[in-house]
Amino acid sequence: MKFICLTYLIISGITDSTSEQYDVVGPAAPVFAVAGEDVILPCSVKPNISVVDMRVEWFRPDLKDSLVHLYENHEDRNTDQIQSYRERTKLNHQELQRGNASLKLSSVQVSDEGRYRCFIQSKSWYDDTTVVVKVGAVGRPPVITVDGFDHSGGLHLQCESEGWYPEPDLEWLNSEGVSLSSEKTEMQRNTDGFSVKHTITVHHREDKIHCRVKLRHHVLETLIVTSSKSFNPWRTSIILSSITFVLILIAGILIYVFDHKYRGTFFS
Repeated sequence: MKFICLTYLIISGITDSTSEQYDVVGPAAPVFAVAGEDVILPCSVKPNISVVDMRVEWFRPDLKDSLVHLYENHEDRNTDQIQSYRERTKLNHQELQRGNASLKLSSVQVSDEGRYRCFIQSKSWYDDTTVVVKVGAVGRPPVITVDGFDHSGGLHLQCESEGWYPEPDLEWLNSEGVSLSSEKTEMQRNTDGFSVKHTITVHHREDKIHCRVKLRHHVLETLIVTSSKSFNPWRTSIILSSITFVLILIAGILIYVFDHKYRGTFFS
């Protein structure tokens, strides 16, 4: 009995020491991906050993049907893979010989954001690591529209952009790069991502106004040039009124002339 216990302890010690020799490691920080592009989810064994003969499983611990990719018995076995990941995951089998079990995820979707577990198992040990994926979607270039004037002659400008994820930052800048305060901000989320709309009133006579939308290191910007003509709504009204008055006057004269001539012809 003592011999059996001693043998068990020795085997357990060898197994534990073997298990402690290798670690499955991933990135210390979240992995950022852009929707529509490809991304690599890092995972490897340290010190480097071949994992060709091991089981490599990528899964989403927060989902009921969790399998993202499975490598076992020297081949990919993705029969039970989550439907949305079909044909979008890949392990580099040559890199497996160097202990690199990183997963390539193609055509990233917003729904791919979340926690991933990289699990590697041999006959004598196993370990895993977690990879956090953050997904960003770059939206459409912002569009600036003129939304009329206020009672003081200020020009209302509206900037709108759609298709961002997560929520982007929108700011107005003048020609000197100074940030301008938005008077009204609207943010909505739909199936296409977030749409953002900002409104500002400009009182400068000559200026370049920039609308800039930012998401991490992605920036889209649109420029509008305002001039003194833009700030003269009253001049436009006066011109239109003058033209209308002249047309009415001409019409009155013509009516008078024709009426006078018609009457002279009738009574002659």
